[in-house]
Amino acid sequence: MTFLTITYGLFLLSTLGIFWAVEHRSVRLVILIAASLVFYGSLQIQYVPLLLVMTLITFYVAQAIGAPMDWRVEEHDWQFAQADWNQRRLKLLWVGIGLNLLLLIGFKYLPFGLESAGSVMSQIAPNAPDAADAASVTQMQADWIKQHLIAPLGLSFFSFECIAYLVDVYRGAPATQDMLKFFAYKLFFPKLISGPITRFHPFAAQLQTLKFPVSSQIIEGLWLIACGAIKKLLLADHLGTVVNLIFNNAERAGSGDLWLGTLAYGLQIYLDFSGYVDVARGGALLLGFELPQNFDFPYFCTSIADFWRRWHMTLGDWLRNYLYFPLGGSRGGLWRTCFNLLLVMLVAGIWHGAAWGFVIWGLLHGLALAVHRLTATVSERSEALRFWWSSPPGILVAWMLTQTMVFSTWIFFRLPNLKDSILVLQRLFGQNADVQFAQKVYVETLQIDRLHLAYMLGLLLLGMALSYLLHRGLKLQLAWTLKVLLVPVCLFAAWLLAPNEAPPYIYFDF
Repeated sequence: MTFLTITYGLFLLSTLGIFWAVEHRSVRLVILIAASLVFYGSLQIQYVPLLLVMTLITFYVAQAIGAPMDWRVEEHDWQFAQADWNQRRLKLLWVGIGLNLLLLIGFKYLPFGLESAGSVMSQIAPNAPDAADAASVTQMQADWIKQHLIAPLGLSFFSFECIAYLVDVYRGAPATQDMLKFFAYKLFFPKLISGPITRFHPFAAQLQTLKFPVSSQIIEGLWLIACGAIKKLLLADHLGTVVNLIFNNAERAGSGDLWLGTLAYGLQIYLDFSGYVDVARGGALLLGFELPQNFDFPYFCTSIADFWRRWHMTLGDWLRNYLYFPLGGSRGGLWRTCFNLLLVMLVAGIWHGAAWGFVIWGLLHGLALAVHRLTATVSERSEALRFWWSSPPGILVAWMLTQTMVFSTWIFFRLPNLKDSILVLQRLFGQNADVQFAQKVYVETLQIDRLHLAYMLGLLLLGMALSYLLHRGLKLQLAWTLKVLLVPVCLFAAWLLAPNEAPPYIYFDF
C-alpha cells in the first residue's frame, strides 16, 4: 500500500472514520498506532518488530537521559554528583545515537563498506594472491548481503528522528512519560517512510489540543493530496520515463539529450518528493496534525545557501541543529566554517545512499557552500560587489550559477555508480547521438521530437515560475471554493493520465 492508490484511499478514509468516532485521547492514539503498523506492514511486515523495538529503546533511553539528578547528597559532594550525572547522561546519549547509527550502517552501508574495502585491497596489492583472495571474499560477502538484506523503508528518516529526540532531551527538553504518545509520533504513517523529518515536542503539543479539523483545514488537506497527485502521477512519473530512456542509453545519447535528461531529472525528483510531502501533509491535516513544510520553490534561489534553506527543509534543519552547530557552526572563523559546511554536506550525501556518487554529490554541495561563504565574505568588504549582486544582472547570474550547479550535480544522484556518472559528464559537451537513438527514444517511444520535449520542459519551468510569482511575490492564494472544484478534477486527471505502471517514490530508496 502506497500513497495515491485506491487501497491507500480506502485505508485513509477508514482510519479517519474510526479515529474521529472515538472521544478518548488514549484510544485515538492506539488507533493511530495500529493504523500506522498496518500501513507499514503492508509494505514490509518483517520489519515491524524492529521499528517497535527501536522506538521502545529510544523511549527508555530518553527517559534515562532526562531523569533528574539525585539531590540527596551531602553539600560538599554536590559538585561531584552533578559531574557524575552529566557524564552518565552523555554516555546514555551516545548509546542511543550509537544504536541508531549501528542500525543504519548495518542495513544501508555495510555492503558499500565491504565493496570499498575489497577495492582498496585489490588496488594496494594487485599482484599479491592473498590480497586478491581477501578482496574476492569481501566482494562475495557484500553481494550476499545485498541479495538477502533489504533495508527497511524510511530507515534514514526514522533514525534521524530518534537521534533528534535524544539530543533534544539531553539539551533540556522534557522526556515524555507517555509511551502511547511517543509511539504515535514515531510511527505516524503519513511521514513514516519518507518524512518530512519532525520533532517530538511540536508533534506532542498538537496532540494536547487535537480537535476535529474545521472546513478550511479539510479543504486544504484535500487540496494538498490533489496537488501531490498531479505532481507525482501526472508530471514526475512521465518525466521519469524520459529520464530513464536517456540515462539508460547514455553511451548512445548526444550532449543535448543528456542535458535534457539532467533537466528532466531535476524536475522529476523535485515534483516526486514534494508531491509525496503534499500527500503526507494533506493526510495529516485530515487527522488534525500539521506537518512541517519541506519545499519552498528551491529552483528559484540565487545562492546555494538559500537553496538548502528551501530544499528538503526538514533535513536542512536537522543538519544545522544536530551537526553544524555542534561542530561549531560559524563561530570558529571563516576556514573552520568552510570545513564544517563541507563535513555536514558529506554526511548529507552519505545519508542519501551508500554509493560513491552520493559522496561526490555531498562534497560538491559542501564545496559550493564554502565558496558561497567565501564570496559573501569578500562581497561584504566591497561596495562594488554588493551593488553587483543586488542588481538585476547580478541576481540573474547568481540564479544561473546556483541552478547550473544544482542540476549538474543531480547526475551523481541519478547515477550513483561513478562509472555511469563520469560517462555522462564526459559526454555533456560536443557529443553527437547515435543514429538510431533519436528514432528509438523520441519517435518510437516518446512520440515527440527533442525540440518539442525541450519546449515542454520549458513550459513546466514557466508554470513553476508563475506559481512562484503568485505565491511568493504577490502573496496570492486560490479561493477555497475554487479548490473544492479543482480537487476532484485534479484527482481524476492524475488517475486518467498517469503511466500504466507508476514507479515508486524516489525517496523510498533513501
